[in-house]
Amino acid sequence: MQQNIDVNSDIFQAELEKTWKFVEKVNKQFGFVQNPDDEVNEGVAMGLARNRLIYGKRYCPCFIVQGETEDERKVADNRICPCKPALEKEIPEDGVCHCGIFCTPEYAEQKSKEKQLDEASHTHSRGLTKEEAQMLVKKEQLDGDELESLLEARELGMVQFSLIDVRELMEYKMGHIKGTNELLPTTQFYDWMPKLLARKDENIILYCHTGSRSFQVQQILKSNGMQSIGNLYRGIISYPGEIVQG
Repeated sequence: MQQNIDVNSDIFQAELEKTWKFVEKVNKQFGFVQNPDDEVNEGVAMGLARNRLIYGKRYCPCFIVQGETEDERKVADNRICPCKPALEKEIPEDGVCHCGIFCTPEYAEQKSKEKQLDEASHTHSRGLTKEEAQMLVKKEQLDGDELESLLEARELGMVQFSLIDVRELMEYKMGHIKGTNELLPTTQFYDWMPKLLARKDENIILYCHTGSRSFQVQQILKSNGMQSIGNLYRGIISYPGEIVQG
């Protein structure tokens, strides 16, 4: 059994080419498409080619191949690509197989949008589109760059949400995020919670100092039926935008 594979060798490159043809055949047969992340596809394809050379079959590279002999591998519950769990459960339910190389068109489109959104919100090479802003405001855990991008989009009228500080008044006066709409201190949580629960259709984003208090508030509100409620998960200390005092 060949154990050491030289990925630059002619034999491996030839098998890799066969593997890509196999992937194209599976896609055509089942109506799948490639993952929009090329690194995922390349890694899985190379793993399939490696297993084909070592074991004679395209065993799923994301799982340990059980059995030292061919007979032992035949009776073991090894996944052979495209595997039964992927075809019957993973792709129908999740839109993607465990390894990630086979996706539904809908899953791939969504992941492409998320990738573009991530690049826009973290590099600030351009502003968010309206569609991207509407997607991002529904995200449960936001980082500082994402919140800053959302505030910029809100100023342009592309999205609506309320930014709420759940720290105490003294903390708020020391410095709060520009664009904060309300101060609702956690020490008064049970006083204002019913009023906030009445705003279930509103997009709301919470923040505190490090993200801990706001996360707790978020989880309680979610358990009480609020749907679109986000949290600045590292708090104001992670926010790169403008902080105002008073």
